[in-house]
Amino acid sequence: MQLDATDRRILRTLQREGRMSNAELAEQIVLSPSACHRRVQRLETDGFIAGYVALVDPRKIGKPATVFVEITLNGQSDELLDGFEKAVAKIPDVLECHLMAGSADYLLKLVVEDTEDFARIHRQYLARLPGVAQMQSSFALRTVVKTTALDL
Repeated sequence: MQLDATDRRILRTLQREGRMSNAELAEQIVLSPSACHRRVQRLETDGFIAGYVALVDPRKIGKPATVFVEITLNGQSDELLDGFEKAVAKIPDVLECHLMAGSADYLLKLVVEDTEDFARIHRQYLARLPGVAQMQSSFALRTVVKTTALDL
């Protein structure tokens, strides 16, 4: 399915405010409520809208620090990659895990309380991941840009 200008307006608007009512959305994008509802349903069915979430402020829940962990494995076999990915998916503190091209094999993103909390996570989970040859952690000093909205 191709996205037209109206579909893009719907997606841009919902990325900014996913809780607005269909009537509010229809008014903002200048479309009738029934046509707007049909389009949103189609965007959901076709997978353009993957889901709806509440974005929680990590600082408000006592996890103000962001840590990025670069992991290099000791091999590239399918079995090793699969084993690592299954194990890392079970770590509750990992927000994102990306298979990378470049010097590291994986890049993980975590939010933590402080260095002691990260040390606990490292001991309890990260140090036990299978096939890890090298690990380098970096604490973010400040977040300059953060968004979940894609440019449409």
